[in-house]
Amino acid sequence: MRNTEILTRSLSLEDIEKLFLNYTECVFLNSNEDVSISYLALGIKAEFKHKENQVFDGLTQFVDEYQDWVFGYLGYDLKNEVEPSLSSKNKDELEFESTHFFVPEIVCELSPEFTKVHFQKKEEKERLLTFLDGKTTKNKENTQNITFSQRMSQDNYEQRFEAIKEHIQQGDIYEMNFCHEFYAENAEINPFETYTKLNELTNAPFSTFYKNKENYILCGSPERYIKKEGDKIITQPIKGTAKRGKTEEEDEQIKLELSQNEKERSENIMIVDLVRNDLSKTAKRASVKVEELCKVYTFDTVHQMISTVTSEIKKTTHPVEVLRTTFPMGSMTGAPKVESMKIIEELETTKRGVYSGAIGYFKPNQDFDFNVVIRSLLYNQKKKYLSFMVGGAITNKANAEDEYKETLLKAEAMINSVK
Repeated sequence: MRNTEILTRSLSLEDIEKLFLNYTECVFLNSNEDVSISYLALGIKAEFKHKENQVFDGLTQFVDEYQDWVFGYLGYDLKNEVEPSLSSKNKDELEFESTHFFVPEIVCELSPEFTKVHFQKKEEKERLLTFLDGKTTKNKENTQNITFSQRMSQDNYEQRFEAIKEHIQQGDIYEMNFCHEFYAENAEINPFETYTKLNELTNAPFSTFYKNKENYILCGSPERYIKKEGDKIITQPIKGTAKRGKTEEEDEQIKLELSQNEKERSENIMIVDLVRNDLSKTAKRASVKVEELCKVYTFDTVHQMISTVTSEIKKTTHPVEVLRTTFPMGSMTGAPKVESMKIIEELETTKRGVYSGAIGYFKPNQDFDFNVVIRSLLYNQKKKYLSFMVGGAITNKANAEDEYKETLLKAEAMINSVK
């Protein structure tokens, strides 16, 4: 059992940066006050050691063994464990672990008014306070203007787009999420400074800074993958993106046009059907419901069309089984799901890895919440390799040039965060 103590101070970003400089593993799940609580996990008491093709079974045992706070991520390529007919052979310059979970030394629940600290040993809490009261030792600031290269040219993108359209017209799939990579080699950045800038640009409800030794995930995600709250499961797929307007009137008009756009609505509804099917695998009979369909939400850089689908599970259903039967998020694959993932592997040129996977946490009562890793910079500090991927849904109504432009719109926040 952990002890809990409430600090009368809230933690600033400067405080959080101090802590990240003193721990080799740490996670900041930043809600940007979209909900009342953000989470900070620091240090490692126990680390999940997984075997290939046994991640979900191993994670089940890990969560059961510790019955504690567990933070971590699932990489997209765990699809190969969910569906043995799949494989991952594309280029992987980042070389991140496919999965990383740990029980932290310290867990902080952060609100604007207070900090609730969960710890097991008094010295862990004292260590935290010592770091907070110490002087700030800054990492070097970003001094270079990072220039990204594209793994796929626009012509190459459009050729592959047409190949996807052929699959759709032949009836192999109805919709597919197609992504491409931007990357920079010999890149030296201050990870937390870059994250802070990305967060200022996106102000997203599922923003994350994740440090695993020399590997960093700087995430400005607006999308929830899946949440468990008691017996209730909530998933919120995003499909449909539009730019922000330059004036309030233009902004409202763009928002209205997105809400009425037949192509965007059809993309969203196809994925809603897919996630309904995924949830049904663990749901109580007749408990899967669409609570919101194609609702447009506004973020700092874009408007997004989001649906909310819920279900109820039996108390005997293990929470990891809900992840296993819904992973990866349908909004990042397509429909039908398995066939889409086969074509993704054939036509994309970069291994997705953490991108379009999920970051989140389990509580001691085994409730959980995970995002979808999109709008994210991934940085291997040892290799000085910086990367992000962007993509979008392709349906029979899609236009190659428009879809390519949409990916560039999504790329802007990541590009601007290192300028």
